[in-house]
Amino acid sequence: MTTMLSPQDIVDQSLRVITDGQAESGAYIASPNFPQYHFAWLRDGAYCALAMDAAGRPDSAAAFHDWVARVVEKQADRIRSLVHRLERDEVPDGQEMMPTRYTLDGETEHVDGESWPNFQLDGYGTWLFALHSHYGADLPARLLPAVGLVTDYLVAAWMLPCFDYWEESGERQHTSTLAAVAAGLKAASRLLGRSELDRVAAGILDYTLENCVKDGVLGKGPDDARVDASLVSLATPFSLLDPGHPVVLATVEKIRTDLASPTGGIRRYRGDTYFGGNPWLLLTAWLGWHDRLSGNEHGHASARNWVLDNASTGGALAEQILHEPQDAAFVGPWLERWGPVANPLLWSHAKFILMESGAKAMTWN
Repeated sequence: MTTMLSPQDIVDQSLRVITDGQAESGAYIASPNFPQYHFAWLRDGAYCALAMDAAGRPDSAAAFHDWVARVVEKQADRIRSLVHRLERDEVPDGQEMMPTRYTLDGETEHVDGESWPNFQLDGYGTWLFALHSHYGADLPARLLPAVGLVTDYLVAAWMLPCFDYWEESGERQHTSTLAAVAAGLKAASRLLGRSELDRVAAGILDYTLENCVKDGVLGKGPDDARVDASLVSLATPFSLLDPGHPVVLATVEKIRTDLASPTGGIRRYRGDTYFGGNPWLLLTAWLGWHDRLSGNEHGHASARNWVLDNASTGGALAEQILHEPQDAAFVGPWLERWGPVANPLLWSHAKFILMESGAKAMTWN
């Protein structure tokens, strides 16, 4: 729906939504109005922390990072056991691996009824990246044990198939996941003073470019040549590749041609059926953020205006709209199963803040 709100109105509302969605523990709830998202995802929360830093609210980001560190340290024995097994070439079952989401109190998820995938690696890499973005070289000593645990886990596990950003395709590797792990290990190299981690990260990037690029364009993974909107992350914000790199240019162009809806919103990937596979507000803002940093003023303005046009009354930003589905036959069944889409979704608000603040991609040194 069209709103009369300005970009600053949405930024202000976004700050309120993220602040209100941060628990006393420091965790960010994924969405307060969607029961299936009443958890704290490490990936979503890391982007919320990046947004709060960009908006001049570092205390909020620091509280999130402390929460993650406490969660990780509670799982220390589990992580060490997993690392030991992986180093011995054992492959644990996915249910044994570290979860990507926790309760707001930092406990592992307990589900009564329908459960859904929880083994993802990208959140841990994205957390390390956001932590380095927040603290730089001044990491408090209290966080070092958690950083070391997560780093060892990612070094040992990065090759494993896991579920992607969207809790799908757990039998595959995913380009966006590999990128998040590589960025996290580059961050850990600086946080821990372990230069060998840069070499591991470089190896992951080399593997990604060798196995996930087809005809000059990044695909979802080695076994899936479709483009995915989250692939923007390799340049924005991870800076694994320069925005002018030929693969980035070709991939972004493919995202525009394959994933843009008639009105300009950005979908996750072709063939998406979740709530019909509509455009997502956070993905549209993410591409707009990349365009802004790349000097594409038209692309940034188009993304900003699309999000403004599809904001809810009062400035809440949902996960996705429902009136531009790839497959309308799937809208009704999802509404019947889970009710209305998540609204607000915290990392939709985070991506709008990052886009409008012009938050810089990482500068590695």
